[in-house]
Amino acid sequence: MLKRVTFDEKYQRGAPCALLLGGFDGMHVGHRTLLAAAKGTGLPVGVMAISGGKGEDLFTFEEREEIFSSLGAAFAFELPFPEIRDLSPAEFADLLVREFSPRALFCGADFRFGKGAAGTPEFLKEHTHVSVHVEKLFCMDGEKVSSGTVKKLLSAGDAAGAARLLGEPFFLRGEVIEDRQVGRTIGFPTANILYPAGKYPLKKAVYESRAEVDGRVYKGITNFGSRPTFHNDRVLTETYLDGFSGDLYGRTLDVRFVRFLRDIRAFRDADELKGQLETDIGRVRRGN
Repeated sequence: MLKRVTFDEKYQRGAPCALLLGGFDGMHVGHRTLLAAAKGTGLPVGVMAISGGKGEDLFTFEEREEIFSSLGAAFAFELPFPEIRDLSPAEFADLLVREFSPRALFCGADFRFGKGAAGTPEFLKEHTHVSVHVEKLFCMDGEKVSSGTVKKLLSAGDAAGAARLLGEPFFLRGEVIEDRQVGRTIGFPTANILYPAGKYPLKKAVYESRAEVDGRVYKGITNFGSRPTFHNDRVLTETYLDGFSGDLYGRTLDVRFVRFLRDIRAFRDADELKGQLETDIGRVRRGN
């Protein structure tokens, strides 16, 4: 049931630690304040990540591993929601203590757990006798920051707004696959990645993006969706990396969505599409 991934040598199983409790299908700015507080204990910090709890997750567990590790967490553990939803609050709390021997637990004021979401931070403190730190909810523009808010922005294509709440651009990690190679025939070769199953999809559109290859970050344009100009309904992320030359097939790439550029539409022919792509990349270069 429980998948545990250690990021560094600071934590050994059974050693004292601090745990972040919540869904953590991503790591928005509110979560980051929670992580900073946990790191302040000086203990190795572990992050709970529930998969499939509220529909599609913002990030796959592999993507979350990268986020948690980059922010200084020592380890993460994945709990598939279907396997824990019927645990009583006491059973869930006992699972945490048995598996991790925590010295401190950190959660938001709205954290609930156990069957029927009956468990509260107060119950957790009384049942485990572990120190429980409850952080107040983080708000921006008068609204609580949450994964649900981020999802609404992504559905509207507001990649820049989502990045503001996440603290970094929303991204996709995947293997570059071979497709029809139409882009290279018009001077815009693309790195094509299938969108992971179970990952929350942003609006199908064209975005300014970033991708790092061999230590260099490239500006780019990414089409997420179908290719109506060529009557191709297969949904892919196609990313043109400005200034890159080489073969990326089979390599794993992180594509970061910076901002919305335009909706997807069908063009009369390849030449008209090429003209639009030149306009798109010009906007990316100029930042307008």
